[in-house]
Amino acid sequence: MQEFSYLLDGMLVVTTPYHLLLMVAGVLLGILVGVLPGLGAPNGVTLLLPLTFTMPPTAAIILLTCMYWGALFGGSITSILFNIPGEPSSVATTFDGYPLARQGRATEALTAAFSSALLGALTGVLLITFLSSYIAKFAMSFSSPEFFAVYLLAFCSFIGMSKNPPLKTVVALMLGFAMAAVGMDTISGNLRLTYGMPELLKGISFEIAVIGLFGIGEILCTVEEGLVFRGEHAKISVKAVLKTWASLPKYWATLLRSAAIGCWMGITPGGPTAASFMSYSAAKKFSRNKDNFGKGELEGVIAPETADHAAGTSALLPMLTLGIPGSATAAVMLGGLMIWGLQPGPMLFVEQKDFVWSLIASMYLGNVVSLIVVLSTIPLFAAILRIPFSIIAPVIVMVCTIGAYSVHGSMFDVALMFGFGALGYLFKKLGYPIAPLVLAAVLGDKTEGAFRQSMLFSNGELSIFWSNPLVGTLTTCAILLATWPLLMRALKYVTSGFNGRTVKN
Repeated sequence: MQEFSYLLDGMLVVTTPYHLLLMVAGVLLGILVGVLPGLGAPNGVTLLLPLTFTMPPTAAIILLTCMYWGALFGGSITSILFNIPGEPSSVATTFDGYPLARQGRATEALTAAFSSALLGALTGVLLITFLSSYIAKFAMSFSSPEFFAVYLLAFCSFIGMSKNPPLKTVVALMLGFAMAAVGMDTISGNLRLTYGMPELLKGISFEIAVIGLFGIGEILCTVEEGLVFRGEHAKISVKAVLKTWASLPKYWATLLRSAAIGCWMGITPGGPTAASFMSYSAAKKFSRNKDNFGKGELEGVIAPETADHAAGTSALLPMLTLGIPGSATAAVMLGGLMIWGLQPGPMLFVEQKDFVWSLIASMYLGNVVSLIVVLSTIPLFAAILRIPFSIIAPVIVMVCTIGAYSVHGSMFDVALMFGFGALGYLFKKLGYPIAPLVLAAVLGDKTEGAFRQSMLFSNGELSIFWSNPLVGTLTTCAILLATWPLLMRALKYVTSGFNGRTVKN
């Protein structure tokens, strides 16, 4: 197949000493980001983003993706050893991972977590390898109505499929659209929402917003919670690692089911967190040892970790092929591609074929490198968590400040970052999702442009969004997803009323 030829060419690019060194460096930084409180994959990638401005795009994306893999692995370390999920998607891992560590089986739990995570990630990469070209070719036939319908479907998916309250998701989306509208209108040339501030003429910098929302916002929440870290010690034994690997094949059904759940939730806006919980619930339901779940069941670690990494990896598929990120981290990477002068979407596979296949090749190699590095550095990073948070927090804030200032060399950006930090803190405390806000901020301009071009083509007729079967299907599905919570509430009301009359009779 042609994909194998492209993949081989990509492997030749990423196996240079320079790129291999970047992989190791990215994984180490990612593990550090994953285990440190107040950080995480989205804002960790964001903090590194300014460092990539002068790098070639291939080297830059290898560094960022490997940091992403490392952050996901790092979150597992804290979940199992300290009962503290380094990532929201690692919460389900704590249910059985920490009890296993308390029983003296930390090495077994960590090895199972990392190995199943690798299998889940490789499943996601295989999905990208064999589907991305076909999706990109299919998307080549898209015009502005189709692109608007796809963007609309992505936004409405957050409303209809997310576990967050629909109204809160809508509020987050609206704020994201407002952020994207700041600056000069590219079509009319009018200024919008600048309030006389010349610093806002170019709009709100995407990097500034996400550094504040994720970095400073998480720090504020962590300071308020006053986390104190007490965990189990971990020493990696080669014998224990080999023994755990030998036991994994008996969990083949759990691995396959969890990988499928993760890939589906990664492509849709369900995300890694929903995937890990869904996979854990499914594993418990079908397991012969369901009563042991929550007490130290190895299957309870394998299921969420497989789904988590499968979802995190496959979230890059819609980002590359359609320009629609499937997760907050993918949205940050989408912003990175645009900063480097690359336009995510189907044309990326035509104009930047070498870049795309080098990225896919690096996903295979980067995840293997991550497994090797994380197994050998667990004791080191576990020791880092015993550093007082009063020392870690100022370092994180300093890194955030330097990252924000380096974007444009402006103190206004630093002040704006702290403002977004306060917004991120409020979102966390009030239970508002940040991912829809980030998605709307990244895609707001492109969505508006596609809508206005469609209106110009149709002389203002909304019927253009039902002008052919493809765009009509996409638009109808988007509307159904947006109204899905209302439909379900109405159906529940009708059903409960019917049941009440039945009981009365």
